[in-house]
Amino acid sequence: MSTPEQPKTGKRRGRRPAGQDTRTALLDAARVEFSENGYEGATVRAIAARAGTDAAMVNHWFGSKESLFAQAVLQLPFNPQDVITELLDGDVDTLGERIIRRFVTAWDSTAGGTFPALVRSLASHDQAAIGLRDFMIANILDRIMSRIEADHPQLRATLCASQLIGIGMARYVAPFEPLGSADVETVAAAVAPTLQRYLTGDLGSVSSN
Repeated sequence: MSTPEQPKTGKRRGRRPAGQDTRTALLDAARVEFSENGYEGATVRAIAARAGTDAAMVNHWFGSKESLFAQAVLQLPFNPQDVITELLDGDVDTLGERIIRRFVTAWDSTAGGTFPALVRSLASHDQAAIGLRDFMIANILDRIMSRIEADHPQLRATLCASQLIGIGMARYVAPFEPLGSADVETVAAAVAPTLQRYLTGDLGSVSSN
C-alpha cells in the first residue's frame, strides 16, 4: 500500500507579498544595484528582480526610481519631486536660500544619513560618484534650471551641485568648524548668496559651448 504524499514544508517560491518586508527588500536591493551600476544603469526591473518582487512594487512603495535612490542611497527623508515643487513655490530671487536651507535641514535630521559613507566612496568607486551626480543634477537641479529658464543651465546646475556637496562634506564627512556645527540659518545666510549667483546671477565670461 502506497504512503500518501506528505505536504511540502519548504519555503514557498514566488513573489513577495506587498508588505513592509517588500519595502525593506527593495531598499536593500536598490543599494546593491545603484552601487554596482550607477543611477542610470540601475533599472527598476533589475532592482525588483533582486528583491524577489515585481517592478510595480517600486512605484507602490516609492513612486519612482529617483525617490527610491533618495531613500536607499542618500537616505533623504523626502520625495525629490515634492522638493522641486516646494522649492519653486516662491520668488526666484530667494531660490538659493530655499535650496540650501532645505538640504541642510534634511541632512541634519538624519545626521547626514549615508552622505558621509557615500562621499568617502566617491574617490574609489566610480559608480557612487556617477550615482550622486546623476541624481542631484539630472533629477533635481536640471529640473529647477528648466523651470526658471536660466542661461547656461548645465554649468549652473553643476556649480550648484558642487556647493551642496561641498557643504555636505564640510558638515558631515570631515566637519570644518564652526561650519560643521553652525545652525541652519547661519549656513543659509552665508551660503545662499553664492548659490543664488550660480542659479540666476552673472557668471562672467562663459563660453557658449
